Amino acid sequence: QVQLVESGGGLVQPGGSLRLSCEASGSIFRFNAMGWYRRAPGKQRELVASISTRGNTNYVDSAKGRFTISRDNAKNTMYLQMDSLKPEDAAVYYCNTYPPVLSYWGQGTQVTVSS
Repeated sequence: QVQLVESGGGLVQPGGSLRLSCEASGSIFRFNAMGWYRRAPGKQRELVASISTRGNTNYVDSAKGRFTISRDNAKNTMYLQMDSLKPEDAAVYYCNTYPPVLSYWGQGTQVTVSS
């Protein structure tokens, strides 16, 4: 059974940083591109960043230059380093394969950006 567990969210002031982690069970990491997604209140879930099995990365325009996605296949863990956070980054952040698999969605981790 595949399970993805996100952690690392919290409350941060504008301009601050957070590092999110995604731990996966099974062999999901080794054979799949992975992605970080987010859902802000009143909005649809959107892809924030993706990383291929070889480490090639892509970002939504709003995250370019501020967020860094990475993965450690040996630890079955993916990360999202978020710097220069803005209030509009506030959302619940999820990890999943890229493209996502419906049954893999976890609880997510809440990111709040506020002074």
